[in-house]
Amino acid sequence: MTQKITQVDAFTNTLFTGNPAAVCVLATPQPDDWMQQVAQEMNLSETAFLIKENDGFNLRWFTPSVEVPLCGHATLASAHVLWSEGHLSPDKEARFYTKSGLLIAQKKDDWIELDFPVNYSQIIEPPSELSEVLGIDYKSVYLNSLGYLVEVASAELVREMQPNFQQMKKLPVANVIVTSIDDSEYDFVSRFFAPGLGIDEDPVTGAAHCCLAPFWRERLKKDEFLAYQASRRGGVVKVYYPGANRVFLAGQAITVMRGDLLGDR
Repeated sequence: MTQKITQVDAFTNTLFTGNPAAVCVLATPQPDDWMQQVAQEMNLSETAFLIKENDGFNLRWFTPSVEVPLCGHATLASAHVLWSEGHLSPDKEARFYTKSGLLIAQKKDDWIELDFPVNYSQIIEPPSELSEVLGIDYKSVYLNSLGYLVEVASAELVREMQPNFQQMKKLPVANVIVTSIDDSEYDFVSRFFAPGLGIDEDPVTGAAHCCLAPFWRERLKKDEFLAYQASRRGGVVKVYYPGANRVFLAGQAITVMRGDLLGDR
C-alpha cells in the first residue's frame, strides 16, 4: 500500500517562502526507522507523520537526523493537510496527540491557530565563545529546553548575522534563538539556528516562539505580538500569550506538491 505525502509551506501564504514541511497521513502504522528514512529522503527541517487515533491524530515529527518532541510549523502544515484534503471538516478542530501532550489547531478565517505549551527561559552566564560563534555582540543570554535565547541590540543585527555553524556544534547546547525588538511593522524579529538538530537554520519555528512569547511579554508589557522570523525564506507568526502555561500561535499555510511514498512496510 502506498502512503500519501504532501509538502506544505507553513507560516506563509506565498509559495516558496515560510517553512516547508512534509506531511504524511499514514494509511497503516509504520516503524520508526522507516519514518526517519523518509524524513532523511525529504531533507526538510521536519516531516510529520499522522495516524488516526480516537477523536484526533497521533502526530510525530522527524528532522533528517532525529525525532523531535515539538514542532510548530509541521503541526500547522498537518492541520492544513487534514482540512484541505478532506480528512477533517474545516469547522472541526484538529486534535494532535504528541510527545508534548495534546495540541489543538483551529481554523480562523485564512489563519490556523495552534495551542502550544509555553517554554520559559532562565538567564545564564553564556559560554565564553558564544559571541565569536554568532559573529555579533549580545545584550543578554538565556537558556530553555530548546536552546540558548540570545537578545541582541537591533533587528538589523538579527537579519545580517552569519554564524559559524561548525563552531556552534561545539557549544554545550548547539541550538540558538537570536532575537531583537523591531521598529517596523513587527513587534520583534528572530532567527533560529539548530545544527544540534541537523538544521543549520530553521526558516520559521513555532517552538521558538513558545520561548519568545514569555520573553517579550515581560519586556514589552503586552499579550499580543506580530513576529517575523528573518531567515532567507522568512515567515510571519501571530503570537498571543496571556500568561500561564499555554501560547497561541497563528500562521498561514499553502500546499506546494502532493505525491506517493512507494516504499512502505
